[in-house]
Amino acid sequence: MLPGSPKNLEVSNIKKDSMVLTWEAPSEDGGSPVTGYIIEKHDKEGVRWTRCNRQTVTDLSFKVKGLLESHNYEFRVAAENSVGVGEPSSPTVFYKALDPIFRPGPPHNPRVTDTTRTSVFLSWGKPISDGGCEIQGYIVECCTTTAEAPAAEGAATDTVVEEWIMCTPATGVKKTKFEVANLKENQAYKFRVCAINKVGVGEHADVAGIVVATDRADEPDLDIDPELRKIVTIKAGASLRLFIPIKGRPTPTIKWDKDEAPLKESAQVEITSSYTLLVIDKMSRNDSGKYTVSAENSSGTKSALVVVRVLDTPSAPVNLKVKEITNQSVTLEWEPPLLDGGSKIKNYIVEKRESTRKTFAAVVTNCHALSWQIEPLQEEAAGDDGGMYSINVANSAGKKDTTIEVIAPKFSIDPAFTKTIIVNAGETFKLDADVRGKPLPTIQWFKDDKPVENTLRLEIRNTENHAMIVIKDSIRVDGGTYTLQLKNEAGSETVPFKVLVLDKPSPCEGPLHVTGVAEDRCTLVWHPPLHDGGSPITHYIIERRETSRLAWTVVSSNCGITCYKVTKLLEGDEYMFRVMAVNSHGVSEPLESGAVIMKTPFVLPGPPHIEDVSNIAHDGMTISWSAPETDGGSEITNYIIEKKDRTGIKWTRCNRQKVTDLSFRVTGLTTGHEYEFRVAAENIVGVGEPSLASSYYKACDPKYKPGAPGYRVSQSAGMSQSMMVETLWLDTISR
Repeated sequence: MLPGSPKNLEVSNIKKDSMVLTWEAPSEDGGSPVTGYIIEKHDKEGVRWTRCNRQTVTDLSFKVKGLLESHNYEFRVAAENSVGVGEPSSPTVFYKALDPIFRPGPPHNPRVTDTTRTSVFLSWGKPISDGGCEIQGYIVECCTTTAEAPAAEGAATDTVVEEWIMCTPATGVKKTKFEVANLKENQAYKFRVCAINKVGVGEHADVAGIVVATDRADEPDLDIDPELRKIVTIKAGASLRLFIPIKGRPTPTIKWDKDEAPLKESAQVEITSSYTLLVIDKMSRNDSGKYTVSAENSSGTKSALVVVRVLDTPSAPVNLKVKEITNQSVTLEWEPPLLDGGSKIKNYIVEKRESTRKTFAAVVTNCHALSWQIEPLQEEAAGDDGGMYSINVANSAGKKDTTIEVIAPKFSIDPAFTKTIIVNAGETFKLDADVRGKPLPTIQWFKDDKPVENTLRLEIRNTENHAMIVIKDSIRVDGGTYTLQLKNEAGSETVPFKVLVLDKPSPCEGPLHVTGVAEDRCTLVWHPPLHDGGSPITHYIIERRETSRLAWTVVSSNCGITCYKVTKLLEGDEYMFRVMAVNSHGVSEPLESGAVIMKTPFVLPGPPHIEDVSNIAHDGMTISWSAPETDGGSEITNYIIEKKDRTGIKWTRCNRQKVTDLSFRVTGLTTGHEYEFRVAAENIVGVGEPSLASSYYKACDPKYKPGAPGYRVSQSAGMSQSMMVETLWLDTISR
């Protein structure tokens, strides 16, 4: 016999896409052990019951997944034994598929950010728990204490709370900060904040301590930029701008001085409630020194020191002497200039001029000593064929004197610059060359045929006789061909520098394709980085992250190709993936994919179409059908044939074994009963919608109309003239 109905079916652990069912075994198993349970669901918006389990369920509980959020469902369970499926249990009431929601928790760390005589400024963080739904706003409440706090002390002791007053609108405020206005000066208050969601108002969080409505007094503060804490270096003729933000309540008074003396009249000072600005135009070496800014209010005093150094050309060298004369050379000697122009002396320039000429010619442009031997010279030159020598001194701001003579640009560089310069990422490197020519050539730097400009990391340090660029914290894109271009009236010259910066690779070329998505696996495909950072790509690092979490998990740390099959994923979870390229110098920035839900790419097959019911007998019939129009992307693996007696209400499965043909002989029918049939297709995803039910067919042997009777004529004894007709009825029923 069939088993009885399961009892006490209950629904628990309700979420937006799943529910858990529990029940008790039927009191009658029909004389055969229960082999499993059939769980079915019914969407309130639908008309049919749908099976939930594709595999045999032997436990007394089952988690129904794949529910539609906000839809209402009822459930029933039927037991199955070796005879068949028994009557289902009574259906449950309808349950709505929604995540449970609660009132929100208290806001995080409510605090006072500022006070005035009539207002208090509050801020807070979002609650740790939002109750499972969006926070719609915040309510701020306050209450006064029974006694006023002394104005001078600005504090109050805790007193009994009398009455809480809502400071915000009843619907709350959206932001996590609020100004409570129209307060009484010197009155002590308490404040609390609570969050609102669609369930209601959550638990409140109290602002620590008692707050007095009074103007807050803050000591002055000067927010000195870190660059101003170093020595501020500026070239002569440029403008000095010192911008310093200030804080303090009441607003402090600001005072500037230089070397403990008042500023010169040309200095311009701007003062507001939030900053002060000192501007000095056309700086000279006399403007070098220590500049002091001080801020003072009733709460205290604060001062800061800024050291300014003005770079100017040095004064001329002193005591130039001819120390030694031979038949082919002259040795000169001198002393350093009295003023170095605020910068260390870099080099000296030695020049000579024949007495018959009016212009000087450079002998050496990069002398670092205080003497120089000039050779070769013409022995016993004519009296009017003598020469004159000039010494120019140069620092980072320039040199003192210049000369005019037309000589094509020339250069000299370190021999190392004739080869490719290899630099590791993060290092600082410089490219420089000594420059000569009359008049002095113009200097311009190019990188990959584009002019080079000053940036935060690249600094051009050209002088008249020396060209230099310095690149700090080098990165991959700093590599390439740099060209120094020198030009004057006599011609031009170019100097190439090849630089290779060894760096981590650029990000992998996207997009990051996620293919072959199944319940627990997928395949990632990407392209190698456009730039390998000057070193071959050794491998790739692949990571994954569930969209509900922030942490990334390493999937593979040593992938050698540009595709990877990710396994052991959770069905129904949503993942993001990222890939990073690795070379000997580091790991590239990641290339990320979009969010992907792990689910089979196939869907349920469509309904078959019943073509014919034939070979009807008293205990069986043959059902024929056509395959569904769509197989859901996966091969049809089975057909499920069901019957329903006209006198019953339940569909009963006819086949226990897999059926792959398009026909099936249904047996075990009750003679004289009428049956209708339907067929459903099954693929790797599950069982699809059944076909439309067939017409009713009666289980009985076929019957036909009888044929014509047969007959014969015979004569009886004693009846000479009469005849007897003997009719023989023939069995016309076809056997």
